[in-house]
Amino acid sequence: MVEAVLIDLFSLPANLQNIQELLCNILEAVEKCSSIAAPFVYVMCCQRQGHERNDKQESLLLALRDFQSLKKRLEVVRALTTAAALYAIKQSLDEKDLSIIKVILPTLRKDVMKVYLDHLFTPVYKFEFEDLQVVSDGKNLQIAEPQNEEQTLPTQDVALIQSEIQMYLESLPSLKGDLTILRSSLIPDDIFLHGFTTRTGGISYIPTLSSCNLFSSSKRRDPQVVVKENLRRLANAAGFNPETFHRVKVDHANAVCIMGKTEPDSYDGIVTNQKGVTIAAPGADCIPVLFADPVRKACGAAHSGWKGTLLGVSMATVNAMVSEYGCNVKDILVVLGPSVGPCCYKLPQESAKEFHRIDPKCVRLFDSASPYIDIRRATRILLESGGILPENIQDDTVTDQNQNITFCTACHPDKFYSHFRDGTNFGTQIGFISIKD
Repeated sequence: MVEAVLIDLFSLPANLQNIQELLCNILEAVEKCSSIAAPFVYVMCCQRQGHERNDKQESLLLALRDFQSLKKRLEVVRALTTAAALYAIKQSLDEKDLSIIKVILPTLRKDVMKVYLDHLFTPVYKFEFEDLQVVSDGKNLQIAEPQNEEQTLPTQDVALIQSEIQMYLESLPSLKGDLTILRSSLIPDDIFLHGFTTRTGGISYIPTLSSCNLFSSSKRRDPQVVVKENLRRLANAAGFNPETFHRVKVDHANAVCIMGKTEPDSYDGIVTNQKGVTIAAPGADCIPVLFADPVRKACGAAHSGWKGTLLGVSMATVNAMVSEYGCNVKDILVVLGPSVGPCCYKLPQESAKEFHRIDPKCVRLFDSASPYIDIRRATRILLESGGILPENIQDDTVTDQNQNITFCTACHPDKFYSHFRDGTNFGTQIGFISIKD
């Protein structure tokens, strides 16, 4: 069921004679044939540099007012670039939670449009296409049967589209205030560059993703290009190179990637002794854990959710630093980042039993159907059992530091993303660390 119709007039020459007539015909067909009462309709036009609108656009807007059933569902979007126009339309679609879109566009524009859509949208959105053909005299339009032949755009054309999108995203203002990075006083800043991100200072606009979301997936509405721009802004603020940035490939298990060796298909821990390489672990309730050895100059990052905690992902990361770089476990510093606290986090009784075995104090209201769980305490206990010194672990749940790092993500919607609080379309913050050159 089509929820929205996008009519692409962006590339059409200004001297087309029947553009108004054809557009009216298209809208009549939308009114009569739509499987829903009245879909949302977006007409995409090019706004020439220095001109807010021209006479032809004025007459076009007047003609569109006749479509009463579409009156509040019809929007003309004018922009200087296709990227800007599509991004504005995407914002409107997201506000209305629409995802099934019919695109009516000139036949020769389809392959170009698909590149834009592939970059600016995710698989959450479904597109179907209808062709609009310019006839041979170049001055008239007609609806054409859909063309099944697909062509691949030349690499240089794709690169130009990517550049246009990147330039547009870079021009957007930051949302929710300045980009904020939390840093630990435990990790020496003369050797390591590190931090934990919050949700401010990026360009993601969907409420649960706004604004510095740092993860994209096929199930969320934030495309990879937006996440990449958020990462670029973070890299500029923090002082690392986004081209040498490596984030764990989450599997909620305990595999560890050794930088410089064959990369596993998935892993929740990562370690390196290479200078200038930034490694990171995500968190949106799960704990982003950072590891630093100032003696051997090695570091690590781990994503520790409840499953990874039980599987010992943090000690697996420590063990990798010991075996690969000769670290002494007593020299390794560990910082637990923003994560869901025992005040909010619940698990089913069967899973809670596993934490109760680690330490009964990891579970509150144990006899209830969904007890409260302290995954931070469990992580600390497992690290200390593995030889990490208690004074070398920062968890602000139990330690009094000059600045708070281990916030509860669920309790602070203004600062952090939370899967537990926000549901499936949640954003992600990260903990990152690198060895300074």
